[in-house]
Amino acid sequence: MASEEFPGWHGTTIIGVRKGGQVVIAGDGQVSLGQTVIKGTARKVRRLSPGGQDVICGFAGSTADAFTLLERLEKKLEATPGQLARASVELAKDWRTDKYLQKLEAMLIVSDGKELLVITGAGDVLEPEHDIAAIGSGGNFALAAGRAMMGSKKDAETIAREAMAIAADICVYTNGNLTVEAIKA
Repeated sequence: MASEEFPGWHGTTIIGVRKGGQVVIAGDGQVSLGQTVIKGTARKVRRLSPGGQDVICGFAGSTADAFTLLERLEKKLEATPGQLARASVELAKDWRTDKYLQKLEAMLIVSDGKELLVITGAGDVLEPEHDIAAIGSGGNFALAAGRAMMGSKKDAETIAREAMAIAADICVYTNGNLTVEAIKA
């Protein structure tokens, strides 16, 4: 099948919310190929523990590419324990300059409880404004919904879950089957 005919993989919404001394990353479970749902229970949010330091992360994009990046991030964290921003910048530099890594198509949201970062293949390591970040096909829907709730008395997990429910209602590439990981500052 020629690449022009390939309908392409779609799907995933990941949100990260920092509020009240806690960070929550939530992701849906849908994987779609064109207009077909291939799987509804994919797990796109993970907990890493390099050197005993917990980091939570969520990914959007190609699963194989994301796992490659997560493995690289884990190695960077082992080399710089407790320094998520530094490890993330080192990963982004490698991703941007390495000919093999440049072809990887994924984005990451990562947190150690203190920092909340978005890492992109363009070499960006972004700390989001308003303590909330979202990526993936329904990312903008989840981001808008989450930002609207940030001034409420709701905790980080409630905001993440409710924002994901709104995104799932709007985005056909997002479902309500969530994986949620939380970490305290």
